[in-house]
Amino acid sequence: MQTSRRALLSVFPAATLLAVAQPLRAWGVSRPDGTVADTAADHAVLIGNVVAMFAGTADSNARPEVGPKLASIDSTARARLTAMDGAGQGELFRGLPLGTSDTNLTTSFQYLYEIALATRTPGTASGLRDDVTVQRRVIDGLARLYDDYYGTQSKGYYGNWFNWEIGISSHVSKTLVLLRDQLAEHRPDLTAAYVASMDAYLRNGKSGDVDLDSRFHTGANLADITTNRILQGAVLEDGARIGKAIADQLTVFATVDPYHPLHGLTDGFYSDGSFIQHASVAYTGSYGTGLLTRVVQTLKILEGTSYAQDIGGLVDTVRQWVVDGFAPLIFEGWMMEIVKGRAVSRTATGYDSVASVVEAVVDLSGCATGADATALKGYVKHIRQTSKAVLDPKSFVSPVSIARYAALLADASVPAKDLNPAERNAAFNAMDRTVHRRPGYAFALARSSTRISKYEYMSGENLMPWFQGDGAHYLYLSGQDQTQAFGVDYYTAVSPYRLAGVTAPVESRKTIPELYGTQWYDNPERGFTSSSESQNAYVYFPRGTNTFSGGAGLGAYGAVGFVQADDAAYAAKQAGDLPDDFVAYRNAQATKSWFMFDDEIVVLAAGVGDAAGRPVTTTIDSRIAGPSDVVTLTGELRNGRAWSGPGTAPLAWLRYADAGQGTAVGYVFLDEQQPTVALDTVTRSRRIVRASNPDTMVSKKVFSVSVEQAATAPPASMAYALVPNASERRLRSYAHGPVSVLVNTPRIQAVQHAGLRIVAVNVFAPGTHHAGRLSIDGPASVILQEARDGTTRVAVSDPTTERDAVSVTVRGRTLKALSVDDGVSVGPARGGTRIGIATRHSYGRSFTATLRQHGAPTPFMAGDPTAAS
Repeated sequence: MQTSRRALLSVFPAATLLAVAQPLRAWGVSRPDGTVADTAADHAVLIGNVVAMFAGTADSNARPEVGPKLASIDSTARARLTAMDGAGQGELFRGLPLGTSDTNLTTSFQYLYEIALATRTPGTASGLRDDVTVQRRVIDGLARLYDDYYGTQSKGYYGNWFNWEIGISSHVSKTLVLLRDQLAEHRPDLTAAYVASMDAYLRNGKSGDVDLDSRFHTGANLADITTNRILQGAVLEDGARIGKAIADQLTVFATVDPYHPLHGLTDGFYSDGSFIQHASVAYTGSYGTGLLTRVVQTLKILEGTSYAQDIGGLVDTVRQWVVDGFAPLIFEGWMMEIVKGRAVSRTATGYDSVASVVEAVVDLSGCATGADATALKGYVKHIRQTSKAVLDPKSFVSPVSIARYAALLADASVPAKDLNPAERNAAFNAMDRTVHRRPGYAFALARSSTRISKYEYMSGENLMPWFQGDGAHYLYLSGQDQTQAFGVDYYTAVSPYRLAGVTAPVESRKTIPELYGTQWYDNPERGFTSSSESQNAYVYFPRGTNTFSGGAGLGAYGAVGFVQADDAAYAAKQAGDLPDDFVAYRNAQATKSWFMFDDEIVVLAAGVGDAAGRPVTTTIDSRIAGPSDVVTLTGELRNGRAWSGPGTAPLAWLRYADAGQGTAVGYVFLDEQQPTVALDTVTRSRRIVRASNPDTMVSKKVFSVSVEQAATAPPASMAYALVPNASERRLRSYAHGPVSVLVNTPRIQAVQHAGLRIVAVNVFAPGTHHAGRLSIDGPASVILQEARDGTTRVAVSDPTTERDAVSVTVRGRTLKALSVDDGVSVGPARGGTRIGIATRHSYGRSFTATLRQHGAPTPFMAGDPTAAS
């Protein structure tokens, strides 16, 4: 049985907390020349930086582009004061009853901060600036919340832990900085009291520093906590606190080594650009953006102080996050769904998510120098030019950032330029995600494994997430308003069992609130509380039970494999480790590969079926369109006759075209399946995917193309290609190549692309397997490309992350190594050339060898074109 965090806090009385709140001795910061910094001056600069960051300066706020932000700050504060005037019994603000709702308490602190901010913002016209009466109303509000709801820990810590350890502290810490002088005059005891309580909530009743071994204090959460503590140290003039907070925050910037995780935690950025939060959730697009914002704010907060010397390498680290972690996931100003966790169900995502990234990049460009600064500025302009949504800088946190953004856009010396090359395959193997980019489209793929969660559900958000990590894909087309194709309306209109790319059993599942009547499974005696590890592992974000998920990248081309399996909750239920009333659902089975080229993404699936005897649907694609959009479905049967849908037919190819959005996608069927094509008008409320969404009805045309298997059908295989922006003429050409399937079984899947001179293979089973000129030992992903001059490039990865070595033989004339990555060896073998790859502790990354033969080049793909296990 797990003791609740509130119970731990309740044993520490408020008097004890106040006793530990006395400021520590000033911390002497050593300068590079060995002298000691003036900490009092440092704290004054730090506080000035914080006020400038949130309230702006006279210079920044004088720019006309900042005017809408100033008006928003002022009108928000006026609305909060009106709500304060109208508060009823048990409320500080009208409509926010206190005492049982941690959300309302957190919002009340937020409202106080928003009022305080208006009193410190230069350039507002309403007269709230420096209004002492208003400032003291805020302070009195803080005192009331402290006395009645927050200061005594036995009354607190109900609901979501985040509110007590981060949310409330963030609002309070900023308010203490903004009103520092008035607090010293009006309530000099209140700042220390609040800091003591914030410490207590943070440490489960143990006063002191951040607990770096806590599973709550990681990644973006740790950045939030430490930023709050920097602000608290400034108002207390506590240099030791600031120094310790900076040191703790610096641990966030270390690249995660999954084999030797710091403090046993796996949250943060990985060497391949992946970002993980909650130990196993791919989360660049939500928690990752929060972390980016917070660390750039740290740069701004510490600017001009002696503390800044400790973070000199931060700028380049964060710049690399932007280049390798964020840029591949942003398509024409839209944040991709595959890295947003439960946030995919919110109404304000996609373009809105990128606004915070843009603000951070704008500020980061001011810290960078030379070509790096130019590239960051050019990227901001690129997003501005390509996004279908006009970025509103009013959403920026800082008026200073708005002024800098306006100046950047006006700088004609900086050209707009993407940080992505025009052609890019980004293999985020550490978080089971892949992004494939070409001029005209981007393809994003979400998978799962024993390492990465199948989905994230929490707090009534993302209510029907079950298959989002089972090979779900998102095909973004250039020039399209992505709110019309994806975002919350995609999840609202498209059945959760028919997400693009998903194989799912035909059944009806219930959401967590439907199953248990609450937003989580509540069973404290068995370890299930709202924020327990069991809740995380089996309800909020269960991992898969498969190890094979990942693949190789060769330049801008990619091969990815995935073995679909049950989630951890179903496995634990079958093992008898979960309570009888806990509901877990069984998955269907499939082995899948995605081979990503220039004009097409080729998909192979084998062993598709269900051991429980249920019907199974494999959705090749699903897309949405406006109810008035003209959607046409045309195609050709395998006998050469023309076809128009919807319906079920032995198709050779299919073309979906949406005249309203000016988009088209082609589907080439590389085997003899009979796909079912549907086009239906669906009307649903956005609340079906998130309980707190407005009850807005969404009406969409929903297109899907799928393969339906009966309950009695044997396991099936299928092969097809997605062709973005395809014309009918282009689709007809696939009857003569260039793509061909070499083998498609649950043991090995391989394709050949004659035009690109590529063979790509995923091997899923032990033993030696053959495809084209390749012989591969055991589970691996391999891409081979031959150039016409006799040069051959080979990329190899271990998608299981568990193998120490992989062996690949290229049959034919002996090849000599021109260049190889570390860990790769090349030598002669019987009938060819052996490539040995030391994959131990490589965590799925690709190893590349460039080879060349002597004499005349071997004709492309000479050798056995078949494959055998």
